[in-house]
Amino acid sequence: MAGPTTQFWQERFEKKETGWDRGSASPQLLAWLESSELQPCRIAVPGCGGGWEVAELAQRGFDVTGLDYTAAATETTQALCVASGLKAEVVQADVLSYQPEQKFAAIYEQTCLCAIHPEHWFDYARQLHQWLEPQGSLWVLFMQMIRPGATEEGQIQGPPYHCDINAMRALFPQKDWVWPKPPYTKVVHPNLSHELALRLVRR
Repeated sequence: MAGPTTQFWQERFEKKETGWDRGSASPQLLAWLESSELQPCRIAVPGCGGGWEVAELAQRGFDVTGLDYTAAATETTQALCVASGLKAEVVQADVLSYQPEQKFAAIYEQTCLCAIHPEHWFDYARQLHQWLEPQGSLWVLFMQMIRPGATEEGQIQGPPYHCDINAMRALFPQKDWVWPKPPYTKVVHPNLSHELALRLVRR
């Protein structure tokens, strides 16, 4: 399988090499919640990492399922929820094969897509579509991480991998998803890159 292995991510957590972790929930998630655009529902958080978004959603009354590839991430998320007295389902699973027992009304996608090798993006996009109910929402932040090797030599560099917006339109096509009109919200990220935030609706 192309891309980072479970052991790669496990070691990043064990060595605390988690520069993507803000130490709190994403400001864009908070903005969506505080504007009431995102209402309590059954929601998945793939690539839940340190669990900040899982805990925030659980605190606000969502039925949350956090998913991650590594034991370190799921253990960290579970511990955060327990320490905060919050209830959430936390599952160690490969998002490319995971199947929920019940479909979700929403998915919060921030750090999973950009951590998966682009060779597997179409499989992951199909999974997200299958996980959602019809008219379900994909609240997504597309990582913008342009590197010289990619633009000048065509190299695939990451993680995090650059989620070019034109590539994202091919990955999440109009026949399957309703796209909002640009411009999209720019969210500054700790690693000096930024994300583009938008809501896609499953057809």
